Amino acid sequence: MRHRKAGKKLNRPASHRDAMFRNMAKAMIVHESIRTTEVRAKELRRVVEKLVTLAQKNDVPARRQAYKVLGNHTLVKRLFDEIGPRFAGVPGGYTRVVKLGQPRTGDCAPMAIIEFTRTAAGVEAPVKEEAPKAPAKEAAPEKAEEAPKKAPAKKAAPKKAAAKKEETVESTEE
Repeated sequence: MRHRKAGKKLNRPASHRDAMFRNMAKAMIVHESIRTTEVRAKELRRVVEKLVTLAQKNDVPARRQAYKVLGNHTLVKRLFDEIGPRFAGVPGGYTRVVKLGQPRTGDCAPMAIIEFTRTAAGVEAPVKEEAPKAPAKEAAPEKAEEAPKKAPAKKAAPKKAAAKKEETVESTEE
């Protein structure tokens, strides 16, 4: 009987599962959202929410426990300095799993996006500069000049093929 057994095995040994969720947790902290299968997203939610809860404590033992999972000091620093304070005073529900409509091509697995519920202030709206757009317009006419050069070469090939067809037609008529 499987009573009180939490978590899915995902057809992997325990060491592979642990490594997979550690890597996914690292990617989650770096990118703040991941596209994966629904089952993996739901299992990853358990790992990431525990890390954010540790980040809210913001003491040395909590940092050491987070380092056990992440294995990277810069990721631990980002977790405790940026992500943890963002959820200060929130008792849980740091992540959301959004089910995608289209399944994965190949095996038709249901896909989902897991992301933090509160995003960083500057992550969603990057600032665009107008200065790089002017050189891009100058580069466009150069590309237009290159395109006609390539077009005659393509036209020449079908003419040769058409000429060969005419020769075969003439040889069959004789």
